[in-house]
Amino acid sequence: MTAPSVPYGDSSRGTGETGPVRTLASAIAGNVSTVILGQDTALRKLLAALLAGGHVLLEDVPGTGKTTLAKALARSLDATFRRIQFTPDLLPTDILGVSVFDPAENAFHFHAGPVFTEILLADEINRASPRTQSALLEAMGEGQVSVDGARRPLPDLFFVLATQNPVEFHGTYPLPEAQLDRFALRLRLGYLSAEQEAAMLDVHRTGTPLDALRPVAGAAEVLSARSAVAQVRVAPAVQRYVVDLVRATRAADGITLGASPRAALTLMRLAQALAALDGQGFVSPDHVQEIAADALAHRLVLDRDREYGGMRGETVVEAVLRAVPVPV
Repeated sequence: MTAPSVPYGDSSRGTGETGPVRTLASAIAGNVSTVILGQDTALRKLLAALLAGGHVLLEDVPGTGKTTLAKALARSLDATFRRIQFTPDLLPTDILGVSVFDPAENAFHFHAGPVFTEILLADEINRASPRTQSALLEAMGEGQVSVDGARRPLPDLFFVLATQNPVEFHGTYPLPEAQLDRFALRLRLGYLSAEQEAAMLDVHRTGTPLDALRPVAGAAEVLSARSAVAQVRVAPAVQRYVVDLVRATRAADGITLGASPRAALTLMRLAQALAALDGQGFVSPDHVQEIAADALAHRLVLDRDREYGGMRGETVVEAVLRAVPVPV
């Protein structure tokens, strides 16, 4: 379906505002693509989440490039970056920080943890205990943390990239629904084609291209792009389409818990970001459909019997997309 100019918006409106967004995204994508091959679709959605102010969960089997993709994105931005390797013995204070008593001054001084950064890589997040995982809830939802009764704001850019392995269960703790709901997207990279895998071997034959990456954009440019994305027009008919999709997941067969109102807001923002990446000043149903499964599937709680029978959240969202009328 080609995005029409009516009723969703004027095709000439907003092009100037979204032009810098496309330029920024192209620079970042081009830089990351020198390291990560064959992941153009995943990278487009990852950039949409970054520009929409959301967080991303990269879920796939070992060796598919999850951590490398996260590090390549971080190195493409002139922004502070910290990595936390989640383990079962990791404590909340290892993430948030701790107040230490200074005898010389007879006072406590706060030592900030790695969460106080602009880009945070939470590697193998499901290896930490639920208590430690919950340390990120406030940070991801509100852009702040509360330590020792004091509210401490995080940087404006704050962006979490988390990874997890879906096939290994020993020594892992499934992310609770409240945690999953704070991720704008769950992306799976999958395996490369034979040609892409051969090209990857050639690229990495003489060294590690990740070490050669240099920043192509700064935090201020990303924040400016976020402001431009927020101005992308969403017609009332498209807003209602987003709401209908989200509400349909709650009534879908085999679903114990459907997508939340936060999911509707996130889906709209992601669609705005995709429209900006396409140089459009308005959102079409195509943009909503493109990102719906990645934005909604991980938020759904499936009936236990259906889940054991092989039912997946993506299947439910695809059925909802077929059932809900598209605005014309």
